[in-house]
Amino acid sequence: MVIGGGAAGFFCAVNAARLNPGLSVIIAERTGQVLQKVKVSGGGRCNVTHACFDIQEMSACYPRGERFLRKAFHQFFVSDTIEWFQERGVLLKVEEDGRMFPEANTSQAVIDCLQQEAQAYGVKLELHATVGKIEPLEAGFKINFSKGQSMLTDFVVIACGGFSKLSQFEWLSNLQLKVEEPVPSLFTFNFPAHSLNQLMGIAAPESSVKISGTKLSSDGPVLITHWGLSGPAVLRLSAFAARELAQRGYRFSVVVNWCSIYNEQSIAEKIRNERNASPSRKVINGNFTGLASRLWEHLLAVSGIDHSKRWADLTVSMMNTLSKKCCAYEMNALGKTTFKDEFVSAGGISLSEIDHNTMMSKKYPGLYFAGEVMDVDGITGGYNFQHAWTSGYIAASHICKSQ
Repeated sequence: MVIGGGAAGFFCAVNAARLNPGLSVIIAERTGQVLQKVKVSGGGRCNVTHACFDIQEMSACYPRGERFLRKAFHQFFVSDTIEWFQERGVLLKVEEDGRMFPEANTSQAVIDCLQQEAQAYGVKLELHATVGKIEPLEAGFKINFSKGQSMLTDFVVIACGGFSKLSQFEWLSNLQLKVEEPVPSLFTFNFPAHSLNQLMGIAAPESSVKISGTKLSSDGPVLITHWGLSGPAVLRLSAFAARELAQRGYRFSVVVNWCSIYNEQSIAEKIRNERNASPSRKVINGNFTGLASRLWEHLLAVSGIDHSKRWADLTVSMMNTLSKKCCAYEMNALGKTTFKDEFVSAGGISLSEIDHNTMMSKKYPGLYFAGEVMDVDGITGGYNFQHAWTSGYIAASHICKSQ
């Protein structure tokens, strides 16, 4: 029995049924629908994986689970995912940032593929089936459902997805598994009533964001929203800083370098060169940063430089302030906003409980884990789905070998 009809659970189920036709495989899904996260992810296109073919580089994109996956990826990696879907008629395409989507440009292609596999290999699906307790027996397990029914099974795969609260793991309390407390990952930073929010929709493609007082930083595009900052650099940073920021109650300071090709010293030199080369030119027309004009105007305004100022009019203090605002723009965050459908939790079943070679519990032979229920989470870009495919496949493969 696979508990959970998401990406990891479905992938595990169809591969177990395919690799060992003698198995009777059941997916128990507590809701009325399966593969919901697959359906909505990537704006409805499903970011299946990421075009990274180096295990060490790929595993470094998981704030929790890097070492665990570095070992697991040797069994089922990105190239295996691409081949698996390709063999079933779902060709994947690579976008500029490395994300991989179905060529059909819709998540339905992935959903249809998985459901066709389930049908072809006789995987049974039980909807509105909430598991209340798993009882280990001398041989196998007894699954107790919340509506009173029970079922005996030889193998159990827990693939119920991530939970946002520790209390949501209570149905597993009798197993006495170590659980890392869940905290949000992949979220945007809120800066209520900040003047920068008036520039919503503007992106700075080559930026750097750092959490003040830490070594945590991230490079990449930053998007200004009506509540604060988003974009790949912010989401990646939120993932690596998830526990740190939760401990701070999401009150923290960030420092943004809007044009990371410069640092404060190099941009200060560039400003001096502009002043010497074009003294009579208005500074507002001398945007050498490549940033959007409205963001450049904002940086001038917060540096005390109005629209009439020429390069020659700038004092040393104004030039120093402009350098700092371009490369070390400090803001105090108050809160977070979950990043739509890419939301994942940091936390879950501790990896110390799980054998990375098999995804099986170290305490209970025959009990397996797959997907986000484990204390593994990646940055946005297809990494969490790759973990789902990898862990689901490894669990399925080992179950078939054990049968």
